[in-house]
Amino acid sequence: MNNTFQAARFGFLLKKSIYEKPFQLAGLTLLSMAVVLIMYAFLKTVAGFEVAQTGSFLTGLTGGCIIASVVYAYFSSSAMGYSFLTLPASAFEKWLYGIFLTGLYLLLFLLFFRVIDTLFVSYFLRHIHPNRAHYREIYETVTIFQYDSMVASQSFIMFFNFAGAMLIGSLYFNKTPFIRVALVICGCWCAAFVINLLIAKWMMPEAANAFPFLLVWINIGKDVARLDLPDYASHIVKLSFNFIIPAILWILAYIRLKEKEF
Repeated sequence: MNNTFQAARFGFLLKKSIYEKPFQLAGLTLLSMAVVLIMYAFLKTVAGFEVAQTGSFLTGLTGGCIIASVVYAYFSSSAMGYSFLTLPASAFEKWLYGIFLTGLYLLLFLLFFRVIDTLFVSYFLRHIHPNRAHYREIYETVTIFQYDSMVASQSFIMFFNFAGAMLIGSLYFNKTPFIRVALVICGCWCAAFVINLLIAKWMMPEAANAFPFLLVWINIGKDVARLDLPDYASHIVKLSFNFIIPAILWILAYIRLKEKEF
């Protein structure tokens, strides 16, 4: 018998885990979808399609981060934690279980978002009056949200980074992991912002502001100029946030899960 992965054993683990907390997983998923639908409809009315699509898409991905923070909710109590760790499954299978549920939510959300986005856009384009001012411009700009667009790509990067952090947090923090990890992320981001600004001012006293890992604004007389990272440095930063950091976070979740077994 393979001690690392066996499909039948993984299937048993998955069925057992889902059966034990169907309302938590299914309830959070349905709640997230409902919030996405309401936010899309509201933002479309008050701010237009572009804001509605972006805002509701980010909201849905945030729901995936919440799912990632509760997949290992067994450790909220010692008895449940011991029960989960002693299940006849490998650490890899237990780690894969968390990734599977997070990925399953992402797939369901993308399908759901495509359906509601298509319905909203189709309904709007069918009912827009040809005599309306700027009809042609509106008709051409209101389109279905593309998953390969720049906004979607950046959103996916944020999701994989934050979801990985939430998986680790659910293994380190037994209570309210989502809130605690969110506070840690905010704290790290604020620290990075302050340190980046201090370094920028130390190197360039005329620096007015700085955005971590991207750019610096410099005072030039009464004007403000933007100084971007060199291409090679920008490429390193993008590579880190796109692949290296998410990979490290998801692997650390596996390492932490193995540590709990000893």
